Amino acid sequence: MTREKAVLRVGVIGCADIARRRAIPALRADPRVRLVAVASRSEAKAREFAAEFGCAAVTGYADLLARPDIDAVYVPLPSGLHDEWAGKALRAGKHVLAEKPLTTGAAATERLVATARDRGLALMENFMFVHHAQHREVLGLVADGAIGEVRALHAAFTIPRRPDGDIRYQADLGGGALLDVAGYPIRAARLLLRGPLSVTGAVLRHDPALGVDMGGAALLRSADGVTAHLTFGLENAYRCFYELWGTEGTLRLDRAFTPPADHKPLIRIERADGVQEITLAPDDQFAGSVRRFADLALSGEGRARWAQDALRQAELVEEIRRSATVVTGGRRGA
Repeated sequence: MTREKAVLRVGVIGCADIARRRAIPALRADPRVRLVAVASRSEAKAREFAAEFGCAAVTGYADLLARPDIDAVYVPLPSGLHDEWAGKALRAGKHVLAEKPLTTGAAATERLVATARDRGLALMENFMFVHHAQHREVLGLVADGAIGEVRALHAAFTIPRRPDGDIRYQADLGGGALLDVAGYPIRAARLLLRGPLSVTGAVLRHDPALGVDMGGAALLRSADGVTAHLTFGLENAYRCFYELWGTEGTLRLDRAFTPPADHKPLIRIERADGVQEITLAPDDQFAGSVRRFADLALSGEGRARWAQDALRQAELVEEIRRSATVVTGGRRGA
């Protein structure tokens, strides 16, 4: 174990909206983290963020990685750029917290995991929702037999169509529903079901004009025979939930993946003898994610587990893509 340092000095590579709204405020709120600098390819953008958050402005990502006063970086760049800049950060000796997906393919993720391991660095894929207390409560209820033996999971994350030009529609930047919104129900299945998951079937709806998948579904199976039906899409009504179906009841959680920090989660359990609704205290999943990353970087404990978790996620996404039946269909109105 490495000797714990008092403060983790962090730089941010890129001025994405998610960084401004949620991630940087969470970084600044953690007493063990100090925001040192924000980098952008645009000098004006870097200065704007730096002025807002009280840190240094850096023009160019490489210049930020060259700074000796930075121990770790947060990477909210488009998915297609994660492999390059997370890799450069690790080779520069920086711990890395990168937005999901960590990379656009399992081979690239495996290379990053190996680099982090060889250099003794933390590497974490930023699926914030797994750090929210509501899922620990769900797992505890299931373990206590609230719905009997689990037989199936249905999870969905779908969002309405975004403006033309959104990065989710750009193949060269790692766009597409499978790499974006699908990651959440896939990660939820891995969190909630026992053992490794395998792909039984999948469908991806491809938009030939954009060159990306706009939605789809996957059917997974756990080692003990529990099935997971996952739905995802980039041009749908908003859905963000999971349901666990058991031998004695069902459990549903809405706002499962993107709850605001002040949201009071509601777990709904239906059984033959009635309905039980459990309201939980609010929790900030961004703060939880930052707290976990600081733990990994400062103490060293758990680094291998979280890096391997990113690799398992990438491998399952790739298996879904290989297994999928691809149907063609452009966006409505396109």
